[in-house]
This record gives sequence, structure tokens and C-alpha cells, in this order.
Amino acid sequence: MGLRSIGLTGGIGSGKSTVAALLVAHGAHLVDTDAIAREISAPGGLAIPALMAAFGPGVLGADGALDRERMRALAFGDATAKTRLEAVLHPLIGAEAARRAALGAGRTVLFDVPLLAEGGARWRQRVQRVLVIDCDEATQVARVVARSGWSARAAQAVIDRQAPRAQRRAIADAVIFNEAITREQLADEVHALAALWELGSP
Repeated sequence: MGLRSIGLTGGIGSGKSTVAALLVAHGAHLVDTDAIAREISAPGGLAIPALMAAFGPGVLGADGALDRERMRALAFGDATAKTRLEAVLHPLIGAEAARRAALGAGRTVLFDVPLLAEGGARWRQRVQRVLVIDCDEATQVARVVARSGWSARAAQAVIDRQAPRAQRRAIADAVIFNEAITREQLADEVHALAALWELGSP
């Protein structure tokens, strides 16, 4: 029987989103937890009342959405802010992820979870396999700068707040090293893994 669920993770700039798209092309049903987080913290989103209760209206932008830059700055200055933010968002993200996963009945569900390694056993117990997309930190920085216009320092700051590469690799059932390879070579690696894991097979 083919896999029912895969957890996909990788650091910023690793190429995780590209691999997710390739796996979807192989029949996987994508549940993007980062997209869910953005939706529930958008104007009128499910998380907005709880975010206001936890942090006050100052963490919202003029449009009524969570001001991510302000929230990031708050988390740097307040050791408990990250924990309180996660206490608000994680249960809502988990519930919505489960709802969307149910829509993919009969297909392999691909949970795209940027912070899967940071989540401990919570996500690891939810998926049958973990796929980690890995590359050198210098490559991560270069990719983020090129695609977003961030400074190298800003990109490195995000990397430093994420789990170390070794921590992600330690929980992996498979690792794709997305370094110095072409898009075609990356697609070939994903294709081989999809065949090995029998993606979408009944």
C-alpha cells in the first residue's frame, strides 16, 4: 500500500516549495501549514480575536491583519511572546490542516510544515514519512536575497531562528540535498522518491 501521509520540511531558501509542487504533480494532496497560518491571521481571520487578547491591538496592522514584522520584533524582545503566539496559532493550524487533509481522501497527503523539526513529536506522529530538503546555509541566504530582496543579514537572522540543519536531518526518513543541482536533476530525485514511496498507490 502506498503512503497516506508525508511531512515535508526544510529551512528557508532550501527549495521546499519547489519540491512540494513536484510532489503534487505526482498526485500528492498538499496541505500547506504556512498558508493556513497566513489565512487565519489575515483580516477577519480565525486567529485575530485570540491574537488581540494575547498581545493587544498593537500587533495588528492598519488592515487588521497580524503585523508579522511587529510580531517578529516583539518575539525578539520578549522571551514568552513566541510561546504565546504558538499557543494561539498551533491549535487552529492543526485543526484546519486536519480538515484539509480529509479532502485528499485516496491520495497521499503532503503536509508542508516549515517548522516540523521545531514541533517535536506533534507532527512526527502525524505523518508516516518525513522528507527534508537540505542545502548549505550560504545557499539559503543567497536564494532568499535573490527572491525577496532581503538583506543577507535579515535572511541569516531567520535561518538562525530555525532548527539547525542537523536537527532536521535527524528526523528525516529521506533527505534531498538541493545544492548545485539543476531543476531537472531535482525533479529526477523527487520522481525516484515518489516511485520508491509509491505515492498515490492504493
